[in-house]
Amino acid sequence: MGVKFDYIVVCTVTGSTHAGMLVGFAKDGRARNVIGIDASCTPAQTRAQVLDIAQKTAELVELGNEITVDDVVLNEDYAYPVYGVPSAETNDAIRLCARLEGMMTDPVYEGKSMQGMIDLVRKDFFPAGSKVLYAHLGGVPAINAYSYIYRNG
Repeated sequence: MGVKFDYIVVCTVTGSTHAGMLVGFAKDGRARNVIGIDASCTPAQTRAQVLDIAQKTAELVELGNEITVDDVVLNEDYAYPVYGVPSAETNDAIRLCARLEGMMTDPVYEGKSMQGMIDLVRKDFFPAGSKVLYAHLGGVPAINAYSYIYRNG
């Protein structure tokens, strides 16, 4: 289709999706354009997991490029207050995304990464004209456990 994304934003907890995307982008030198949004509240462990999985994947696919810790971009600013507990800003992002795009995100994973992407856009993190892919990894069934928060919208 001729579409080439400049950045990918992905929620990162166990790290496997982030690592796979990092290896894919590393093929053409864009590993650091995969922006992981930490939702684990254990960023050192998460960063190590992403690096380990990415290095092993790179070896398996014979990438030919070394994956280093510097290639793992993990934004730690949105995991608060703790794992599994949405902040007011996460809830705002969930509601905004649902109202404007009709896309459901959950308060444990995707809501926090959506909050991160919205904030990064507002802060001009992405250069003007960038093609940014938001990777929605599921998690929507988890919203049922938090229905009391969203019962009125």
